Amino acid sequence: MKSAWELAAELVRIDSSDPGAYEDEIERHILAMVEQARELLPADLAARIATEELEVAPGRRNLMVTVPGRTDESRLVYICHMDTVTLGDGWDEGIGALSALERDGRLYGRGACDMKGGLACALSALFSLLRAIAARGELPRRGFSLICTVDEEDQMRGAETAIEAGWVGADEWVLDTEPTDGQIQVAHKGRTWFELTMHGVTAHASQPWQGADAIAAMAEAIARIRHAFAKLPAHPELGPATVTFGQITGGYQPYVVPDACTVWIDMRLVPPTDTAAARAIVENGIAKAEAAVPGVRGTYVVTGDRPAIERDPASALVAALSRVAEDCGAPAPIGFFTGYTDTAVIAGRCANRTCASYGPGSLALAHKPNEFVPKADIERVERVLTSLLERTLW
Repeated sequence: MKSAWELAAELVRIDSSDPGAYEDEIERHILAMVEQARELLPADLAARIATEELEVAPGRRNLMVTVPGRTDESRLVYICHMDTVTLGDGWDEGIGALSALERDGRLYGRGACDMKGGLACALSALFSLLRAIAARGELPRRGFSLICTVDEEDQMRGAETAIEAGWVGADEWVLDTEPTDGQIQVAHKGRTWFELTMHGVTAHASQPWQGADAIAAMAEAIARIRHAFAKLPAHPELGPATVTFGQITGGYQPYVVPDACTVWIDMRLVPPTDTAAARAIVENGIAKAEAAVPGVRGTYVVTGDRPAIERDPASALVAALSRVAEDCGAPAPIGFFTGYTDTAVIAGRCANRTCASYGPGSLALAHKPNEFVPKADIERVERVLTSLLERTLW
């Protein structure tokens, strides 16, 4: 079978950008590899290895491969998303977004670190498990599933749909293979999104008193929200809450008082600040803006609401993974994921306390031109993920 390094290059060459080509081709490619690996097993054991597809959107399917266990112990689950962000511009000459260029011990291309490198490591571990089943002539004691999801880079509908279908819930050990800089990352800031609109009144810019400037009001609201966030308490492990005003639109012409302005806000919240507290901050910002710019009215919609996930010091998965990493010569400090992952969705939706992230590469390189993953990282994570199956399943 191919190494994780070879598999990663193979996956990077497949366009699964979101938005863009999406996941149809890569999901079919992974399924074909799994079917080929299953054919190496004795017929009675091969029949026990289940593959299941779940359509999340037209042409966009989750894939789950399950190796049942001989006992009812909680399954170990590796969960990996198949989509990447858009291919994007700005790549250096000779480094194409889908080139899977290997240079100086690095694999370049869109998704190399986020997270086709991690997906390749999980696939390699699965194929190693299938070889072990063939050699032993029996299934492992504990069950295992590899879940490949869609839409993680957008609304995370793949993880949501997997939960709704019962693929994963409160009891499994769940590990995603996002890039973690050599750490085991065990907690996440919350992710709450707002769409905030100021409604004003148009007028000629030479007589602004005849109208109500929605953009001026938005500036007031943004300033109030930023100042409120600066005063929020930081979490001892997750750090401070943050706010980003990522997109804004409004106005017609420089000489027209604008009657509408909308801003999309990304908040990364940490306890004790939650979405209810964030609503209060936004509502206060609107009230101050309405007072500062008479005639303006503000409204908002919460478009995303993901809770913060705090570390579970008693996590059996983290303890096992830490031991395995140490034994593989790759001690992994405990860290905290600044973004939001499929495991965070599972932890938040299912109250699953046994979730973590561990994968090759650095999140600082994700979503950028010249994205890459080091070969040494892939080889390290391949060893650790494979050893984790050997140590916890049998």
